[in-house]
Amino acid sequence: MKITVTGVSVEDQEKALKFYTEKLGFIKKLDIPIGTEHRWLTVVAPEDPDGTELLLEPNGDYPAMKALKEALVADGIPYTMFEVKNIHDEYSQLKEKGVQFTVEPTDVGSTLVAIFDDTCGNLIQIYQQKED
Repeated sequence: MKITVTGVSVEDQEKALKFYTEKLGFIKKLDIPIGTEHRWLTVVAPEDPDGTELLLEPNGDYPAMKALKEALVADGIPYTMFEVKNIHDEYSQLKEKGVQFTVEPTDVGSTLVAIFDDTCGNLIQIYQQKED
């Protein structure tokens, strides 16, 4: 068993696609219509195009998901996280692209973390494992 798709809940798939590709640098993998309003829309890391896909999952009409996301944001808890090789470089590059961080790079023991707003109702954490 392995993870091939994971998701992030978004209200507007087109807005999310723009943010995740233009700001974060992911590339669109799949874009398959589902019904009249939604799509099976995934992005992947450019360095691993056959790796785990991130589903930009629509949640506009689902009150429980909206409440969960609002509670996570209010408590400063990230919805998901992405590993980076150099958190300080990644942080600087994303800041230059206009990404808004709620937590600057911070040492939390065995890792360095930073948290940003994905403009789609989620906080996302980036992290770097510290070398021993």
